[in-house]
Order: sequence, then structure tokens, then C-alpha cells
Amino acid sequence: MEAALSAAVGDDPALAGELQAAFFDSAATMIAALAKAAGPAEWEQAAWRLKGLAASFGAIELMIAADAAGRAAPGDEDAVDAVRAAID
Repeated sequence: MEAALSAAVGDDPALAGELQAAFFDSAATMIAALAKAAGPAEWEQAAWRLKGLAASFGAIELMIAADAAGRAAPGDEDAVDAVRAAID
């Protein structure tokens, strides 16, 4: 993630911090959507949005976890836990 932020904002630590905070806020929102998805379509949509966010920031582990979640059964707690662990 640090490399992606550096490439995007150069040597501006304040802007990098703002983008990083926005990433974590968005990720938390998307993980909550994944955890409360009402059915397969909502589950897949939340997983794919999370994967896209991760790709935008170069968060490879999160991309992998979100991709796996998208292929898991809706409501799979292990998939949600893996996504949360990738954020940590």
C-alpha cells in the first residue's frame, strides 16, 4: 500500500495519510456490507467492491481475501474473518 500511495501522491505525507484513512474507512464499510449481505448477489457485490478497493491501493493480501470471499458461500464467517485479517 505504501508504494501505491507514494506513486499517487509523491512526497506529501499529509495527503498520503488522508488517502490511507479513506481506504480504511471504505474498507470497513465494505466489510460490514459483506458481513450483513442478505443474499448471494449482495455478498458477491460487496466482495468485488472490496477487491476493487484493494486493487486501487495495491493491497494484495486484501485482494486475495476479497476474491476468495466472492467465491465463498454467502454468509461464510471464515471468509469475512479472512478479509478482516487481511486489513489488520
